[in-house]
Amino acid sequence: MVSANISQHWYRRRQLSSNQLPSNERSWLFDASSLTARLIRYSSGDFRVVLLSQEIMRPEINEAKALNMAYHRFALIRQVHLCFGNQIMVYARTVIPLSTLTGAQRSYGNLGSRPLGAMLFADRSMRREEVMVTKLSPDNDLYKKTGAQDGPIWGRRSVFYVGEKPLLVSEYYLPELFNR
Repeated sequence: MVSANISQHWYRRRQLSSNQLPSNERSWLFDASSLTARLIRYSSGDFRVVLLSQEIMRPEINEAKALNMAYHRFALIRQVHLCFGNQIMVYARTVIPLSTLTGAQRSYGNLGSRPLGAMLFADRSMRREEVMVTKLSPDNDLYKKTGAQDGPIWGRRSVFYVGEKPLLVSEYYLPELFNR
């Protein structure tokens, strides 16, 4: 089932001015290292992943397009909150085409509440495409899933390849993270 209003525009780094995206947000959104590792450092070890859902379904049209897959194809879609203790810092959504979950990459389908980033950045075959960013408005259905009460929600997404097979990781940062 497709949400009524989850469309958004994604921007490349060069398309955003410093007026549109403050430097603190920019440093988080365009950081090429593991978000999981950075969150663990910032949380003083009080980091946890809360699994919201993990199910096989059709991705959103913009997600299928980013993965260069036909929209009618199914994927494993995992949604989590990344938390410092009980405080949500990031809402993350991963779309893994079923064709990716074969061979050595089968284990990407069985993460549960383990962090995806730790697995991705330990995978020697991993490569990452350009980071794209977006800003969610409160009327967007994804905004509601983040757990945010108010304030702007900046997000980023990247297509990763593991064993030359794609998966899409989207991360939406709650304003509290930037105020730490």
